[in-house]
Amino acid sequence: AVENVVWAYPTPLPEVAAIAGHVSFYDDALRVVVEEDWPDGSKVTVRFPLWGDAAELCRIINVQQVSDSEFIGPAHGPTHRNVVEGGQLLGEAIVAASKALPGQRITSASMIFAKAASFDAPVDLSVDVLRRGRSFSSAEIRISQSGVLRSAGLVLADSGAGDVMRAVEPMPDVPGPESAVPFQGFGMTGREIRVVDGAYDPDPDRVGPPIINAWVRFRDAPPTPYLNAALLAQSTTHWTIAAGMLPHPGLGEARAHATLSTGIMKATIAFHDDVDVADWLLYTNHAFWSGRGLVQGDGRVFTRDGRLAASYTIQAMVREFATEPAVMGRDSRTAM
Repeated sequence: AVENVVWAYPTPLPEVAAIAGHVSFYDDALRVVVEEDWPDGSKVTVRFPLWGDAAELCRIINVQQVSDSEFIGPAHGPTHRNVVEGGQLLGEAIVAASKALPGQRITSASMIFAKAASFDAPVDLSVDVLRRGRSFSSAEIRISQSGVLRSAGLVLADSGAGDVMRAVEPMPDVPGPESAVPFQGFGMTGREIRVVDGAYDPDPDRVGPPIINAWVRFRDAPPTPYLNAALLAQSTTHWTIAAGMLPHPGLGEARAHATLSTGIMKATIAFHDDVDVADWLLYTNHAFWSGRGLVQGDGRVFTRDGRLAASYTIQAMVREFATEPAVMGRDSRTAM
């Protein structure tokens, strides 16, 4: 028998009256899954606790312009893990640069994540246009929170041109999304993830090559190309650390932020073709080096029909804690 898995509040106080008549489950004792009905008739499941919906991610990434060079990324609010992933900051930088350089497309962005940001406060973005040209423009992006620098990087934008030549690396021969394993993690409704062979596995005893292939799509497409690009970029930082752990027995994502300090330190992405993130995208991830407390990986993003939409490189940290999280007053929800 399983005990202590539900609780109820039959006569709640007025300020929490909405929970009357409801039963609550302890998600640390039970596996609680939210099933979402999508417009195309599919049912997509996400494991509780929820971070939020993809529409909320899009709202945050779509930074608000307050001057020609200054932007604000709104806060999300309290959440289970109060650490913003680097991919979100990368996406916000792409949107800020796109708004600061109207009429041009961001072709590449490279960001260093100097210090973690939190979800419960807004971030401030400054865009310093280094050169605004007819064909190409470049800009430096700085992201701070509470007056402290969190991330900095460079973006390149261009005005577009026709093909002088075209060559594309072929998409790897992997099973399509229908044959991949649904992934219920990350706690976000409005996004579906399916991992080939279920390779994104927190089990420390799972061993395999340092490769993760993941199919990703969103329920709703955002209204602009730069928001599609930003959402594409946000998902690039999910996979490299887990891929780097796969060849090593005793390691796995379950140890991240608990017994190992992990995080994305740098991400660089180049955009090749425009995409609609409501269609399936294949993220191919190869962690080709690990050591000295770091993992280095690269990846490609393909559309389902084989077009190469983007390519990226990731440098990540995987190392022992210098100081145990409990000593610092932290736990897996706040530690790197």
